[in-house]
Amino acid sequence: QLQLVESGGGLVQPGGSLRLSCAVSGFTLDYYTIGWFRQAPGKEREGVSCISSSGGSTNYADSLKGRFTISRDNAKNTVYLQMNSLKPEDTAVYYCAATSRYYCSALERSYAYWGQGTQVTVSS
Repeated sequence: QLQLVESGGGLVQPGGSLRLSCAVSGFTLDYYTIGWFRQAPGKEREGVSCISSSGGSTNYADSLKGRFTISRDNAKNTVYLQMNSLKPEDTAVYYCAATSRYYCSALERSYAYWGQGTQVTVSS
């Protein structure tokens, strides 16, 4: 059964860092493009970042460029999201999702498989 499990969320002070992990099972990560999305309270879910199946292409939401970095380790079947210089407005539930598309997409409907999410709270 195809499964994605996020971890690494928690409470962090503004300016701090977190690294989220998305561990996949039931399929070979090599053939899937992975996206990270987030949903803040009272807001719609939005795309954060994406890494193509080859790892050769990455995308970021414009507001996050320079602070977030996505990477993948296919040998460990895991995708990471390194988040630095966190701000209170980064507070949200973060989800990873998988698609068999070869290239990145910021559209939720492109992704067939989703994790349950991990809470990130940025607060002093």
